[in-house]
Amino acid sequence: PPPAGGHAAADHHARLRSAAARSDLPGALAAFAAMSSSASASPVLRTFTSLLKLCAARADLATGRAVHAQLAARGLSAESLAATALANMYAKCRRPGDARRVFDRMPVRDRVAWNALVAGYARNGLAGAAMEMVVRMQEEDGERPDSVTLVSVLPACADAQALRACREVHGFAVRAGFDELVNVSTAILDVYCKCGAVEVARAVFDRMPGKNSVSWNAMIKGYAENGDATEALALFKRMVGEGVDVTDVSVLAALHACGELGYLDEGRRVHELLMRIGLESNVSVMNALITMYSKCKRTDLAAQVFDEVRYKTRISWNAMILGCTQNGRSEDAVRLFSRMQLKNVKPDSFTLVSVIPALADISDPLQARWIHGYSIRMHLDQDVYVLTALIDMYAKCGRVSIARSLFKSARERHVITWNAMIHGYGSHGFGKVAVELFEEMKSSGRVPNETTFLSVLSACSHAGLVDEGRKYFSSMNEDYGLEPGMEHYGTMVDLLGRAGKLDEAWSFIQKMPVDPGISVYGAMLGACKLHKNVELAEESAQRIFELGPDEGVYHVLLANIYANASMWKDVARVRTAMEKKGLQKTPGWSIVQLKNEIHTFYSGSTNHQQAKDIYARLAKLIEEIKAVGYVPDTDSIHDVEDDVKAQLLNTHSEKLAIAYGLIRTSPGTTIQIKKNLRVCNDCHNATKLISLVTGREIIMRDIQRFHHFKDGKCSCGDYW
Repeated sequence: PPPAGGHAAADHHARLRSAAARSDLPGALAAFAAMSSSASASPVLRTFTSLLKLCAARADLATGRAVHAQLAARGLSAESLAATALANMYAKCRRPGDARRVFDRMPVRDRVAWNALVAGYARNGLAGAAMEMVVRMQEEDGERPDSVTLVSVLPACADAQALRACREVHGFAVRAGFDELVNVSTAILDVYCKCGAVEVARAVFDRMPGKNSVSWNAMIKGYAENGDATEALALFKRMVGEGVDVTDVSVLAALHACGELGYLDEGRRVHELLMRIGLESNVSVMNALITMYSKCKRTDLAAQVFDEVRYKTRISWNAMILGCTQNGRSEDAVRLFSRMQLKNVKPDSFTLVSVIPALADISDPLQARWIHGYSIRMHLDQDVYVLTALIDMYAKCGRVSIARSLFKSARERHVITWNAMIHGYGSHGFGKVAVELFEEMKSSGRVPNETTFLSVLSACSHAGLVDEGRKYFSSMNEDYGLEPGMEHYGTMVDLLGRAGKLDEAWSFIQKMPVDPGISVYGAMLGACKLHKNVELAEESAQRIFELGPDEGVYHVLLANIYANASMWKDVARVRTAMEKKGLQKTPGWSIVQLKNEIHTFYSGSTNHQQAKDIYARLAKLIEEIKAVGYVPDTDSIHDVEDDVKAQLLNTHSEKLAIAYGLIRTSPGTTIQIKKNLRVCNDCHNATKLISLVTGREIIMRDIQRFHHFKDGKCSCGDYW
């Protein structure tokens, strides 16, 4: 019979192998300890390598070092098998330097050892070192790379955006026949996608003799990440049609594509599919579903998904808050942010960047100060994205001086930070300051982007800086190689049109290298109304109607131009066309926020609980401003008697909001109004005089810009 010690040794080894198979490190260590203390069952080399594999899998550096010490004590650490396992363990514990030291001490290095180091460098983000090792293994030891080497080094090529190196690896794979292996070809096409060569990746994909779900996922994800949502979705549908197993990776890419394209019906089909294959418990998939529905402008469906997520992560909350913000549901976004805090979910910088624009939209200075203080308490106020959002928020809350103070305090100024401040000045009518800041930006070495130019052109437009605007528009392409977009062209037409240069604006449109969009002709139509040019207005409107606008604002604008020219038959014709198309005039509204309550007023509205007091205060205001020269400007109202015109003007939403603000606030308090349309001439003149007779500053944010009324004057200098 075998000696009793033999049974004990076999038993200890079996226990250790069993624990290793279960990834049970404590059990394996217990078996190792028993083996070490047994006189008849000393550990062998395989024992140590098994322990090192477990340490690597669990990233347990301390235990790995202890095993290394045991190997060294037994003089086994330089053995090829042991050294390779040690190098692998150190690499997976994020200690590539230690892995390299073990590797360098090996007297003989085989391909497995080289592969371990290549993979270790790649895994730790040391792409250059990983690629260098592949070269050295051939030059120093004459080791020919195998499929493991290629699959290990290719992610390093992706991290380094080394397209040339990827091509070399690809060529080697083809010559060696490794491209027939599905894992190698999948790794190659994945790297091409990550290097932006998605067409080459597709060629690799199409030539693959066999594809698994990982191959399909890599290609679909590659299209999605390279901005080709259409092809990503088409390939996903083909994948489903061919019966390939769909995984969370392909579903995530498909949802992203549906969101980018705004394809609600396709998104719903993906939703049904993921439910059938049991991915509804995958929180990452559900978060992507929330984002997809939000991008398809269905925050109601996004909210349903959000409510169904049992274990919400911070990303879940962020996705829902951002969805509400981007879809104009600012108050819902703020309420969600409050709920998030009550649930003790700690916000991050992305949370704040999602909720701050909602507060900017609400335009309440008190809430703006609160979120600013909160970001300071959370130590996120110097995050460049949070800081930029705060600058933009203060500007949109009418506090451009605070925005500038924050801008000056920034430790880091990203291009988006400069853009926010330039845009803030422009929207408040401080065009010259915006231009000065733009010049300072260029002097600092920061390169402007398309948004920078849009902001500075808009600032020039609001301030009537025609020469500067022309110069910057030319500079955009000539000095920075940036192609103007439709918004840039529209802003240039607006700049020229506001300044009365209608012929130049029309000529500018005719010379555009791309087909003008609705926004370009819309800017021209607005300029024609301002300067009463019926002929060009008709031309512009005709082009707009051919493009099929969804809103009735352009029909209303044309009708008003005809009415100002007493062309009543044409007015009737435009109104009839509106009715046939089912288009309606956008109702004007104004809001004033007092003590955390938002009060909304519509033109002619009488449903406010203090309507009687509001109209009484407004009547008194009209008498007071008439005493200092107010004369109603009735040009925008037609088809009624003069006394009725004046009455209609007096019920414009901004006048009602201002009257209510005067009733509810103490003398000297600034009144802040937000309006959804451009302020009309009459309300602009009246508000100037109201600021004079009441001694109040009134800040009005309309759809285009801010107006600061004080002492009978407006910051826009009557140029808006």
